[in-house]
Amino acid sequence: MGRKILLVEDDRTTAEFIVKGLVEHGHVVDHAENGRDGLFMGTDGSYDAIVLDRMIPGMDGLAVLGALRAAGIETPVLFLSALGSVDDRVTGLTAGSDDYMVKPFAFAELLARLELLMRRRGAGTTVETTLSCGTLSMDLLKREVRRGDRVIDLQPREFRLLEYLLRHSGQVVTRTMLLEGVWDYHFDPGTNVIDVHISRLRRKVDGEGDTPLILTVRGAGYRLG
Repeated sequence: MGRKILLVEDDRTTAEFIVKGLVEHGHVVDHAENGRDGLFMGTDGSYDAIVLDRMIPGMDGLAVLGALRAAGIETPVLFLSALGSVDDRVTGLTAGSDDYMVKPFAFAELLARLELLMRRRGAGTTVETTLSCGTLSMDLLKREVRRGDRVIDLQPREFRLLEYLLRHSGQVVTRTMLLEGVWDYHFDPGTNVIDVHISRLRRKVDGEGDTPLILTVRGAGYRLG
């Protein structure tokens, strides 16, 4: 079963190599190129593991890890760093990481260590497999969405958008949050991409006779429920 992994790595070549390998093994990967974005995404709490570089712009890896742990995020973190001395590894582990790998690295070892961390976590916790709001439900394992007895067929981006809205059910979700959380944009592309996808999703989720669930909050964003 594929897991959801966050990669925080500023070197594009290294990031592309890791993302490609993890995706080929069935995992879903989000990528942040700096510490601030990594922290923002990591505090979502929905990841099964985080691969975190030590030396990244915006906010270094140790600071990101410290902020995650201070926020109560217990997601397993594997440090991946060119800093390979004994002192560096000890610092990383005592800061709250679950494992530490030194660059250059073998992808097979990275994958094995990540899967071990995720198995350990799964053995001691209940993994969330369903999300719901009213009569709307999402099965994350089957990747199936239902409104009551009606099965809703969604495109991958629509599924990710609805998952994000469900994880923030009852909260106002801004355009910036959606651009970063669903499209991985850290800038406003100046298009109506969000409006178009929300409109399509609304037509599928809020069928005739259903109580509208996807609401527009004027001047702020959207809210589910």
